[in-house]
Amino acid sequence: MSRLLFGLVTACTVLAGLAATGASGSSTAARPAPAFPVTVTAANGKVTVSRAPRRIVSLSATATESLFAIGAGSQVVAVDDQSDYPRNAPKTTLSGFTPNVEAIVAYRPDLVVVSYDPKGLVDALGRLAIPVIHHNGAATLPGAYQQIRQLGLVTGKREGAAKVVAGMKARIAKIVASTRVKANGLSVYHELTPDLYSATSNTFIGRAYAMLGLRNIADAADRAGTGYPQLSAEYVVSASPDLIVLADSVCCGQKPSTVVARPGWGTIAAVKTGSIVRIDDSVASRWGPRLVDFFRAVSRAVTRLRA
Repeated sequence: MSRLLFGLVTACTVLAGLAATGASGSSTAARPAPAFPVTVTAANGKVTVSRAPRRIVSLSATATESLFAIGAGSQVVAVDDQSDYPRNAPKTTLSGFTPNVEAIVAYRPDLVVVSYDPKGLVDALGRLAIPVIHHNGAATLPGAYQQIRQLGLVTGKREGAAKVVAGMKARIAKIVASTRVKANGLSVYHELTPDLYSATSNTFIGRAYAMLGLRNIADAADRAGTGYPQLSAEYVVSASPDLIVLADSVCCGQKPSTVVARPGWGTIAAVKTGSIVRIDDSVASRWGPRLVDFFRAVSRAVTRLRA
């Protein structure tokens, strides 16, 4: 009986193998679709990339970070003058704000990535048959993840992009989960410039604070609904935020000592407890892979404050 059972199992296995491979012995299993051509929908509409690009020009500091993170760095031949990360990115004098089409074309790009479209740049490059991916500033985390995935698609680095997004999601979720309870009841002031421009919860960076459970003092001051109100010193002192985050440390030399020296700011809760955090301007203003660093820095500040 045991031999009969063994024979039946073996026969079934052989038949299953034949069904999978076909009579000729070649596999008929579903094969992955070819990576190219690929079409994505960006801010400039549908864009088709016919083959894996070998000469990418990035005029977006955020896109530059993402391209290198997903493994497409070797395909990047030039980045704009604001792309300061990673350090090995091929930084040039190209500008994403005042672009020179001839200077861009001189790099013979087969793909250009931009975060702005000044002077009809996208159309100008399109007339030269150069595909352009236009990614506006992301409004939400899902939007940021989608842009990274798109860069993966158009560069042939889908798996790399998926890995980056999955890692970001996992790390940020873990940070948020460990911070929200600690942050309950705490307020934050996010400083964009020394003349006290800030960001509300309706902005990308403001939503990050909301996710972490912090109350943003700029929300009540944004009567015009711009998302970026200019606060007065009196307002900030009166609101007395528990945490101050300086996103103007690189551009404008702001640091805890300069904040402490501001007239009247000594009464602010964050100043009293030393809860003033310097975050690299680029980390606080971009929506790429280093967002994890931003969440981590704010979380650590909250933890220190509660301790």
